[in-house]
Amino acid sequence: MITELFRGPGGWAEGLRQLGLSDVGLEVDTDACDTAHAAGHATIQTDVAAYPTAPFAGRTRGLLASPPCQAWSQAGKRWGLVDQPLVHQAVHDLAHGRDTRAELLARCRDERSLLAAEPMRWLHDLRPEWACPEEVPDVLPLFKQYAAVLRSWGYSVWVGVVNAANYGVPQTRRRAILIASQARVVTAPEPTHAERPADVLFGNRLKPWVTMADALGLEPGLLVRTRGQRRTSGGNDFPCDAPSWALTEKARSWWVLRQGKRKNATVRRLDQPAATLVAGHAHRDFHWVKVDGSTDLEKRPLLLEEAAALQSFSPGHPFQGSESKRFLQIANAVPPLLAAHVVATATGLPVAQLRGVAA
Repeated sequence: MITELFRGPGGWAEGLRQLGLSDVGLEVDTDACDTAHAAGHATIQTDVAAYPTAPFAGRTRGLLASPPCQAWSQAGKRWGLVDQPLVHQAVHDLAHGRDTRAELLARCRDERSLLAAEPMRWLHDLRPEWACPEEVPDVLPLFKQYAAVLRSWGYSVWVGVVNAANYGVPQTRRRAILIASQARVVTAPEPTHAERPADVLFGNRLKPWVTMADALGLEPGLLVRTRGQRRTSGGNDFPCDAPSWALTEKARSWWVLRQGKRKNATVRRLDQPAATLVAGHAHRDFHWVKVDGSTDLEKRPLLLEEAAALQSFSPGHPFQGSESKRFLQIANAVPPLLAAHVVATATGLPVAQLRGVAA
């Protein structure tokens, strides 16, 4: 079987489904469990750190893990960085069969920090054929420690930071990824998209990044004028569902997604991918704004269905719970399309059938 730690609403599981695979997930949050169950993914509601590995021993081919990122995320207090030496110690000890988690946890500023070491307990006990942990970029040094241990156990390992937009996700979400395999030599997942595609000497031409307009199915050909609604001629028209001409400071009248209430909040146009959906913000902090120079003409919240699409979930994914809990699940999830590319790299499965990838 494939075992998934910290399942959430099913981002990894949806990616596996695109590859014709399935898994058994462990998750503590009730709403996320309800979502995964409603989507048809086998899920055990439990605290991953307290659950024994023995029931999975000898039966687990692949291991997936996305530990909670709140302790490390730039959207939070980032006590995970303060606790990092303790987490490194936990990984070292678990890799050598010593469980010192209780002692180390008592010294952590954020009790969630130590969850980033939890996959090592499962890796040590299960020794799966392949494994794919995922986290925010600040966890990369920890993943490099994982990589050194796994290589000493005979795994081929790649570890680095990837941009989800390079795999067809309409969001420039950067995540630390570790891919390990005992069965094949692994490398970075091969990108299918690029911000500025260019012909390559060998292989296929990369596609342009998927825009928010693409993902949300806005009317093809909806035009934006780079010089706005001026009485004089000039400027360029471009469709919002495709890359634009270069915009100048005199651009007028287009929709943007403002991601947060801060004055310096990230703003993206429809002809761009979204920035990272951040769980640290309330759902209502994300707004579509129609701007005209410095004046906001209209404003409306980002719909949950839109947020799910920007995370590459299929339409109608059955998120459960309150509105805020559903948005939290979406923002914390692994984008299914990115998950599929990562697992395809670990397993050697083809990716031509994936959404957003030409056959």
